[in-house]
Amino acid sequence: MRRALAAFALLLLPGVAHADAASDRLHREAIVIDGHNDVPSLVLDYGFDLGMDGSGPEKKSPLWSYLLPWLFSKPRGDELATATDLRRLEAGGVDAQFFSIFPHARYAKTPGASRDRANAMIDALLEQIRRHSGRLELALGAGDVRRIAAAGKIAALMGLEGGHAIENDLESLRAFHARGVRYMTLTWSNTNDWADSSGDEPEHGGLTDFGREVVREMNRIGMLVDLSHVSDDTFWDAIETTTKPVIASHSSARALCDVPRNMTDDMLRAVAKNGGVVMVNFGGNFIDPRKRSFWRVLWDALIHFGPSPVPLGLLLDQLEHVARIAGVDHVGLGSDFDGTPFMPEGVSDVSGYPNITAGLLARGWSEAEVRKLLGENTLRVLAAAAP
Repeated sequence: MRRALAAFALLLLPGVAHADAASDRLHREAIVIDGHNDVPSLVLDYGFDLGMDGSGPEKKSPLWSYLLPWLFSKPRGDELATATDLRRLEAGGVDAQFFSIFPHARYAKTPGASRDRANAMIDALLEQIRRHSGRLELALGAGDVRRIAAAGKIAALMGLEGGHAIENDLESLRAFHARGVRYMTLTWSNTNDWADSSGDEPEHGGLTDFGREVVREMNRIGMLVDLSHVSDDTFWDAIETTTKPVIASHSSARALCDVPRNMTDDMLRAVAKNGGVVMVNFGGNFIDPRKRSFWRVLWDALIHFGPSPVPLGLLLDQLEHVARIAGVDHVGLGSDFDGTPFMPEGVSDVSGYPNITAGLLARGWSEAEVRKLLGENTLRVLAAAAP
């Protein structure tokens, strides 16, 4: 029943090709994994429950109360507009979701606050799993994902976004792994004490000696090294240091959209040589050149009387570029839902994944290739990370 809803979801989405029987069957049968979703921040900060309906024109965006708190009151969880809830994850045929455990950089200003924030977010997500145990279950490895999906439930995985959360302490890293975290993004947009970020001024020239220790310890305990958000120098230092396959949990291709957060073709080839996977970010800031900077977004909004739509074809172009440069064994999905704006038409929320399957088949991808992209590549890397 959950997978059958995926086909129905396509009929409700204008402006995209509807799935035919072949794409519907493939999407229902395949393991579908997304590498990055920021809804836990909304669960913790707004009281959103994954059993709520986050869709509808009457819902309120959290963005305005965050940017202009003196004009807009903070909405309650049941008033909140989200891209993610259980109903739409089920309609989208999602088998496994990496939920982002994200302590914002502002917490790094206070010793211990980043770790505490991350643990609070883990607590909130584990409570959601307990509350919705008939539909959602914690997964700690690739075998768990397959078992949970076969039982008709969604496998919940956790990724820690931002190495500042470990507070420069390998014991904290091990503690997060013990709580179920299965990847860590070495940096967020802030450079930390041991790794440079793509979104901040470099301080270390890549990884420090301690940063290399972090990577080696992640390899040892079975936590995936995530290279989204890191500076180019940090990327190459991590590739040189790691002995296990890496991921980029939500990064796109710089050749198609030139922003520092995206990966160069040389980086894509390096991830392929390493055996890892690049999980493409859906956000317009990373796939649509008209939205790759604040000033471009502003100009785009002015000339179109609001932000122009992001065509689904731009996301498909990104997926195809990564597959062409790195190889079809090294591309996956890393949406960044509820963490970035300007999602493509037809994939504006988590119900839209079937449109990706239909779009790739329409472009001539084989069923085997689509299965790899939807989830098999990520499952292979998750299994390879295990100690």
